[in-house]
Amino acid sequence: MRIVLTGGTGYIGSAVVRELVAAGHAVTALVRSDEAADRARKHGAEPAVGDLFDAGWTAARFAEGDAAAHIAATGGPDTVEFDQAIVAAAKRAGTPYVHTSGIWIWGDNPDITEDSPLAPPALTAWRVPVERSVLEADQPTSIVAPGIVYGRGGGIPAGVLAPARDERGRVRLVGDGSQHWTTVHVDDVAVVYRLVLERGSGLGRLVVASGVNPTVRELAEAAAGGAGVAPETAGESRARLGEQFADALLLDQQASGAKARELGWTPSGPSLVEELRAG
Repeated sequence: MRIVLTGGTGYIGSAVVRELVAAGHAVTALVRSDEAADRARKHGAEPAVGDLFDAGWTAARFAEGDAAAHIAATGGPDTVEFDQAIVAAAKRAGTPYVHTSGIWIWGDNPDITEDSPLAPPALTAWRVPVERSVLEADQPTSIVAPGIVYGRGGGIPAGVLAPARDERGRVRLVGDGSQHWTTVHVDDVAVVYRLVLERGSGLGRLVVASGVNPTVRELAEAAAGGAGVAPETAGESRARLGEQFADALLLDQQASGAKARELGWTPSGPSLVEELRAG
């Protein structure tokens, strides 16, 4: 297959490129600079440089493939505009399309499934109307919603927990650390993208979670070693991390990823606790 995707140089996207190339697929990575093009080539993709906010250009590139996936994120105030442009391009191209979401859109929930009611925190509330547009498209569409992704030295846990030390060297918790996080290794996420793209059929939403849902305290203790952990109030976490980001990290969530397993997916990466213990 020829797969066309955005985000091929990012944390998750580069893992997806490697997984697709290893499985024998040809990958076109849509990028916005020559520097990014060089990075895409290193992962085995053929880059196409252009303006991804230009729905016409992106649609033409998507139409050149057997399927398309959107994994990129700007991380800035233009995030909504960017996603809207990519979705418009996907609709214009008409090929099977895979969109990227995240576990936070379900809010606090001890047993998240694809049919659970949406209750996103302010940080990700913008996703709901965009994803509604994806699901209403007249073509096969799927929305991959990973849990908290980790592995290969990256992801939120590595950025939030490992370096967060107080004056005594203890790892700072987010709140009191009693909340659970859904977790999934980045290489396992990449396998799900491959399976969904190879099917070419619309699967709707798909929760991608390993079924291992540690508490933040358990994760911080693994990162701390013998240094110990330091709880803080929700207000202190908001002041330290920013209100919207902290509120997302304070969500208490668990998921099994049962629907993803029906595709033949078996997560095999080391657990997040194991990774944090190993530094």
